[in-house]
Amino acid sequence: MDTTHFRAAPYFDPLALRVELTALFNAHGTASEARPAILDRCKALVKTALDEARVQLEADGKGRKCAHGLARFQDELIALLYDYTVAHVYRATNPSDAERMAIVATGGYGRGLLAPGSDIDILFLLPYKQTPWGESVAEYLLYMLWDLGFKVGHATRTVEQCLKMANQDMTIRTALLDIWLIHGDGQLFEELTDRLRAEVFAGTARTFIDAKMAERDERHRRAGESRYKVEPNVKDGKGGLRDLHTLHWLSKYLYGQEVGPESVEARIFTREEYNTFRRSEDFLWSVRCHLHFLTGRAEERLSFELQPQMAERLGYRKQAGQRPVERFMRHYFLVAKDVGDLTTILCAALEMQQAKTAPGLGGLLGRTSWKTRRQVRQHTDFRIDNDRLNVADPEVFKRDPVNLVRYFAQAKSTNTFLHPDAIRLLRRSRRLIDDTLRNDPEANRIFLDLLTSRSNPEGTLRRMNEAGVLGRFIPDFGHVVAMMQFNMYHHYTVDEHLLKTVGMLADIEHGDVENDLPLSSRIIKSIQNRRALYVAAFLHDIGKGRPEDHSIVGAEIARQLCPRLGLTAAETETVVWLIEQHLTMSNIAQSRDISDPKTARDFADVVQSPERLKLLTLLTVADIRAVGPGVWNGWKGQLIRTLYHETEPLVAGGHTQVERRHRIEEAKENLFAALADWPRSEVERFVERYYPDYWLRTDTDKQVYHARLIHRAEKEGRKLIADATTDTFTAITELTVFAPNHPRLLALFAGACAANSANIVGAHITTTRDGFALDTFLLAREFAQDEDEERRAVRIGETIDKLLKGEVRLKTLLARRRPATSRLEAFTVSPEVVIDNSLSDRFTVIEVAGRDRNGLLYDLTSTLSDLSLDIASAHITTFGEKAVDVFYVTDLTGKKLENAMRQRSIRQRLTTVLTDQQEQAT
Repeated sequence: MDTTHFRAAPYFDPLALRVELTALFNAHGTASEARPAILDRCKALVKTALDEARVQLEADGKGRKCAHGLARFQDELIALLYDYTVAHVYRATNPSDAERMAIVATGGYGRGLLAPGSDIDILFLLPYKQTPWGESVAEYLLYMLWDLGFKVGHATRTVEQCLKMANQDMTIRTALLDIWLIHGDGQLFEELTDRLRAEVFAGTARTFIDAKMAERDERHRRAGESRYKVEPNVKDGKGGLRDLHTLHWLSKYLYGQEVGPESVEARIFTREEYNTFRRSEDFLWSVRCHLHFLTGRAEERLSFELQPQMAERLGYRKQAGQRPVERFMRHYFLVAKDVGDLTTILCAALEMQQAKTAPGLGGLLGRTSWKTRRQVRQHTDFRIDNDRLNVADPEVFKRDPVNLVRYFAQAKSTNTFLHPDAIRLLRRSRRLIDDTLRNDPEANRIFLDLLTSRSNPEGTLRRMNEAGVLGRFIPDFGHVVAMMQFNMYHHYTVDEHLLKTVGMLADIEHGDVENDLPLSSRIIKSIQNRRALYVAAFLHDIGKGRPEDHSIVGAEIARQLCPRLGLTAAETETVVWLIEQHLTMSNIAQSRDISDPKTARDFADVVQSPERLKLLTLLTVADIRAVGPGVWNGWKGQLIRTLYHETEPLVAGGHTQVERRHRIEEAKENLFAALADWPRSEVERFVERYYPDYWLRTDTDKQVYHARLIHRAEKEGRKLIADATTDTFTAITELTVFAPNHPRLLALFAGACAANSANIVGAHITTTRDGFALDTFLLAREFAQDEDEERRAVRIGETIDKLLKGEVRLKTLLARRRPATSRLEAFTVSPEVVIDNSLSDRFTVIEVAGRDRNGLLYDLTSTLSDLSLDIASAHITTFGEKAVDVFYVTDLTGKKLENAMRQRSIRQRLTTVLTDQQEQAT
């Protein structure tokens, strides 16, 4: 048993320190001479307190206790400094009423909770206007706190000024809702609290609720709308501490008390909800305090590089195939879900009480008609109260458990919100979801209708998930709820990704993304297996978190589940096939040479029919777009469309509406139309430069961009030209380079990027008939401002120019490059090199996979050149921290690499490049 004794907050003896500071003052004689010694002693005090708080947190894991202890320490430190100041620095020899002062904690500090790096918000409260004495005391105290390393937010106001500003500014009003007397005049403090309740808070509840709800929505929008983003903000993210603060503010503003046992007695929360609040608050404060201690700063974001260290500090261990970091993050997201549940319930209850109109699934709703309310009341076990669907009585779910699923269908059909009382009853009744209900034909029919609905199936599934019903009704879905994948590619937890995939399909079907996805928007209208497609979208990643290949596991889950849901044997086989193959099209489109006829033949052997080709295309597009913001881009769209069109005639018996030759001619005509202001001969000259594959894999906008770039180069008499475009949303800068081609050009371009610390996350390589290369590199954005990104691109272009002219040596530039950041170093990717002669009739295909890093593409391409290999085409892709680079190569005589010894040598050299990456990255 651990019998370690810890010193209680405030971690020092306030009386003894007062005596000690007085002795220091007396030893130096004057305040100015004593100040350095006073400051040094207080710095030691701060360090000791932080160390003590950290050690206690590591021992007991109680985050709220740690935050409360640090706030108590801050109280006593400020009181100590104030007493020292008025006793020895600015003593009031003849104190008047005007020289009364109260030092008040506000905001988060006023709640009595501080993280190690939190701002210290204090108010110097005065009865009348500021006096020279009061100004001097406040200034001395503030400078001491700043010199001690605290970030201090401060204001000096009278009671009247506080009231006036609280009435005008909601932020100030919220800060004054949580105030705490640190030191000074208690009577003045009581006057402020009494008058705030009477003159500011009273009668303004609706305004406050509206403001807090709007503020919450905006905060979520800034931090990322989903609470399941895999690098969450502990403080401001959805399901984070600020959402708990919102509940605290609403409870205190409306009922005059914070969330506690009294709020249970006042029936604001149930006992279970209050316990959940406290448990969630303690966990989030533990995470936040550990995060501040770990980084030594006020870091609020659980970034990838910090997550493994946090998991270790919090004591998570590997279990059931999940790494400690994945177990920690799953716990985090389950807590965030609990916070979201509490927020939903309380806010719904308050909105009803305040008769506040709330946003619905599709925008603002009007009141439900009396006819609808009567039909629901007469024909179902539910009723509509204030536009919210409620239960008719507390036995509704117990009497007929199918109502646990039927409730969501009723809410959808009536377009109503969920009543907080019904949500509470749903949660208490989840144990009724057993095998009997799971195998009930009516329950499964209702669920399948909801999943395949033509009206916002994602929204209904999310309601079911947040109520805890979905994971109980589909236990394999429950297995992936709040499950994060520790990689940089996936932006959301697995369950959130699955729901978003269903939503993306619905967007395609509704025509909402027709401009971005013309092919998908067209072919979805003619599919025959719509139900199978939606079920596959819902289940495609359900096998994750297990040792086996998730596609195979997911397919087996679907084979068992689909008949239960009511799908036919043929539909079940389609779903199983789609899940097994859901990564195939994406992998081929991004890492194979689509212009090589064998690529399309091999893919056609997999899909076998036009219907399956359509279904897999739609699932692939929805899956990629649901991974996260910026993952989908125009390049990927064009590659998938090209693969579809190349494969379609092969699975349609050689007949297709859009033959390859016709598509090439159509692409050329589109370019002529887009450049109608050019002389036709100029456009023809541009068109003649390119091989057929260029027209198939490059969209018209890019072709126009290329034509204008090359025209500019010719007009300026330049053999080399580089240009860049950047996009803040996708965090990608596209660098396009046009230059005379030669065997090591790709390596030189990649080296120039590496020398400027630019990480290549994708590349599109084109050669022209007249001996030029037109290459586009997708670079991970480094700077927040577009101008800075564009300057970096210019530097890369200048570097390429100097390299081609022989003015600088690449090895010299690479030796000077800045060390890489540690973000990628949080991940481990096993290196893999595959050499395959079966994927192309003319080329050997070398696929290289490993952890991405700055300069990887340069090292790979220069190694291939050193091995006397000719790179015919390169397909560069990254999936977060994992780079997958595929090269179509021959030897210098134009032949495939058939010799086993030669292949082994190549594999060893490339594996060395990958295994050396950790040392080079650091």
